[in-house]
Amino acid sequence: MSFPEIYTQFITGIQQTGAIEFTAVVCGIISVYFSQKANIWVYPTGIINTVIFIYLSLKGNLFGEASVNIFYTIMSIYGWILWVKKDKTNGTVLTIKYSTNKEWTLHLLFFGSLFLVIYSALSYLKKGFAPEAIPAADAFASATAYTGMLLMARKKVESWYWWIITNTASIPLYFIKGYVFTSFQFVVLLLMAFVGLAAWRKKAVYARG
Repeated sequence: MSFPEIYTQFITGIQQTGAIEFTAVVCGIISVYFSQKANIWVYPTGIINTVIFIYLSLKGNLFGEASVNIFYTIMSIYGWILWVKKDKTNGTVLTIKYSTNKEWTLHLLFFGSLFLVIYSALSYLKKGFAPEAIPAADAFASATAYTGMLLMARKKVESWYWWIITNTASIPLYFIKGYVFTSFQFVVLLLMAFVGLAAWRKKAVYARG
């Protein structure tokens, strides 16, 4: 696909964007803004975004992304609880931290295991039920998103690395499926992820181990 064709498809897609997709995109961008600030409003705005994208992902045969948004919703509730829960020893809420080497290993194992499971499931669905599914790309974007959300709930700096990968992978994935405005959202989120990474690195403390 040439650049003029991409541009034409982008403009057409923007013009055809419905109110539901527009609402989801706006809430997603607002949610990432709040996450940069480590503000609790990241979760209520994020939940609106993820609930809508469960519907949009299923409609576009992006079953891996649909499962991610279900997980996002659950983890948003979990993260919401963690972020407001005070430490009994010093009365502070959860602080931003770097991951330990052991945690890094666990994160990579978590990602790898999820990728294999999602890829296998999507490959099965593609053969029998959803010929338009894209197993490898969908599984990769989904597994990185799962990992990023888990780390975000724990306020780990490394969550932003996973968001950068997720957003990069999601840009062409949603564009191909015709969700052009959503694809544009991931371009914005990618840029915001770099800003969020820088902000959290300044606030973070090193964990032991």
